[in-house]
Amino acid sequence: MSDLIQFALFLVLLLAVAVPLGWWCRGLMDGTWKIPGESWLFRLAGVDPGIGYDWRRYAMALLLFNGLGLVVIMGLLLCQGFLLGNPQQFPGTSWHLAFNTAVSFITNTNWQSYGGESTLSYLSQALGLAVQNFLSAATGIAVLAALARGFIGHGRDLGNPWIDLTRITIGLLLPLSLVFSLVLVWQGVPQTWDGYPVAHPLSVGEQTIAVGPAASQIAIKQLGTNGGGFFNVNSAHPFENPTPLSNLLQCLAILAIPAGLCLAWGGLVGDARHGRALLFTMTGLLVAGLLLAWWSEIQPVAGLAAIGADPVNMEGKEVRFGVGPSVTWLVATTAASNGSVNAMHGSMQPLTTMVAMANMQIGEVVFGGVGSGLYGLLLYALVAVFVAGLMVGRTPELLGKRIESREMQLVSIALLAPSATILLGTWLAIACADGRSSLANPGASGFSEALYALSSAAGNNGSAMAGLNANTPFWNVLLAVAMLIGRYAVLVPVLALAGSLAVKPRQTAGAGTLPTHGPLFILLVSSVVVLVGALTFLPALVLGPVVAHLGGMP
Repeated sequence: MSDLIQFALFLVLLLAVAVPLGWWCRGLMDGTWKIPGESWLFRLAGVDPGIGYDWRRYAMALLLFNGLGLVVIMGLLLCQGFLLGNPQQFPGTSWHLAFNTAVSFITNTNWQSYGGESTLSYLSQALGLAVQNFLSAATGIAVLAALARGFIGHGRDLGNPWIDLTRITIGLLLPLSLVFSLVLVWQGVPQTWDGYPVAHPLSVGEQTIAVGPAASQIAIKQLGTNGGGFFNVNSAHPFENPTPLSNLLQCLAILAIPAGLCLAWGGLVGDARHGRALLFTMTGLLVAGLLLAWWSEIQPVAGLAAIGADPVNMEGKEVRFGVGPSVTWLVATTAASNGSVNAMHGSMQPLTTMVAMANMQIGEVVFGGVGSGLYGLLLYALVAVFVAGLMVGRTPELLGKRIESREMQLVSIALLAPSATILLGTWLAIACADGRSSLANPGASGFSEALYALSSAAGNNGSAMAGLNANTPFWNVLLAVAMLIGRYAVLVPVLALAGSLAVKPRQTAGAGTLPTHGPLFILLVSSVVVLVGALTFLPALVLGPVVAHLGGMP
């Protein structure tokens, strides 16, 4: 019962913070709010605020900007042994690890094939990874802003990406992260550039204590739905997540901006009820996954009961958090494209792991990444209104824009490309000896390790099941390709969709128009999400976590 009360409190707090964040985000995205000195910044950068971009130029600008981030991170990681800000004196990383890590952080995935405290210098973490946490998150919100302009526009102008990125980064992500960093320091998270101290315990020997500029990176990793841990075990580490309060605040931070963006979307497109309907759709799917995962996790484990131990599975969980907060974090981090963990997902019950995989496989649209989760859910909403329109024999429309064959082709590409990547990538990993050699377990559990990794990469999540040694050339390259497809094979079609909608006139709602704010719309969109996910991934889930569940946990 106490877990259920915690779940209810978490949802109430989430919906409460969504309101002011939605108001704030909308003002930055529609230009109502301007950052101090922005005109000077734009003149210095040579950006003309009066020039708008069509979808091709907008997409090219974002791709080039993200590509520059890829080059910078790879350079930092390969050369970190020769750079300052490296009191640990770590050497440069391998080429395949540098490539995987760089792709991971520009795509908002933050998959980690490395242990942060034993591999990366302070400079690499702060200048490379933390900076990209801001920029990849801003990219997702900028694309959402462009899509909103496509729905309300009457021309080819989707706005200026440089203005969007600047306002979102400086006006939203930076101040929130600054305040949250101070809160985390207050809770006990380290923020220092000093080297690792060495302790001398009463027992013989020495103990090196990993510290660093952690609070600043943890703040944006959660707020930007990035998830990359400063330390190897991520938010299960007592320095990243020291107290129950820090656990609650970080878990809220994962979903706060995605929730607020739903309300911001309603304001941008001139239909606040539509924004609330999308928020309720996400919340309903989140609650369903949360309850199933929690029920699965509290089931007694026969092997533990037989030896007289507590039958509830506590393997891989922090005792200071327990089952409820661990499950809440698991569902939140996989529903969003966050990937941080406060418990080890590989130690969860099979059905709990299935919920985590399903959240990623449907495109992480249950809140999802900042910006990307909402525009992903809108793709499902377009499918829902298209099917509804066919059923009543009229041209489908959403927010007054007709949805025709070109729009549905773009939606199909955006929905199918990550799904195909997950399934084909899992097949390749299981079929190749280089892929199988990294799996720690045989049978259904080993298959789940590979399926989870590809789902996490193509879903731009970043979490992983324990047991997979991903730091090999095969896995680093495979997962990097999956991350690129999962991000940009959705981002570019969404911008093309915005461009297609922008040139269409806005229709007046008639008697046959499907309302996009009521219970029927919420039910339709939720059903499409579940059905598309089940039709695509149910056979794979049966081979992995379902078989493991039926066979029992050892």
